[in-house]
Amino acid sequence: MSSTSSEAHIRVLIAKPGMDGHDRGAKVVARALRDAGMEVIYTGLRQTGEMIVNAALQEDVDAIGLSVLSGAHMHYFREVVGLLRERGAEDIIVFGGGIIPDQDLPKLEELGVGRVFTPGASTEDAVTYLQGAVRARREKLGLH
Repeated sequence: MSSTSSEAHIRVLIAKPGMDGHDRGAKVVARALRDAGMEVIYTGLRQTGEMIVNAALQEDVDAIGLSVLSGAHMHYFREVVGLLRERGAEDIIVFGGGIIPDQDLPKLEELGVGRVFTPGASTEDAVTYLQGAVRARREKLGLH
């Protein structure tokens, strides 16, 4: 990486998996990340896990954010994390948000999901989380 700042050029893919058609929250988060200086790739609605992972690998992202309001969060997070592992890209940070019951949060963490933002979380929390998580990822990979 040519930059001396570990926070420069943070690349984040924001995706809406499945048939959920409500994308306002995803767009708000994408805008907040962009306003914080991150490069954001928004894939749009009705993405499959395969489409999300393919786009993430093609775009060489640091993180993937999933917005899930449909109740199928366990399926989609499990699918994306599994596909990343299959492709040797488990270092890509997976985070998300949506209507996700508190009792599922520890299960998502066990799957390898870095952080889940539920209703009421601030966009500043997402920015701060990603800055720290990406910094740690890059240090671990030797990409200062």
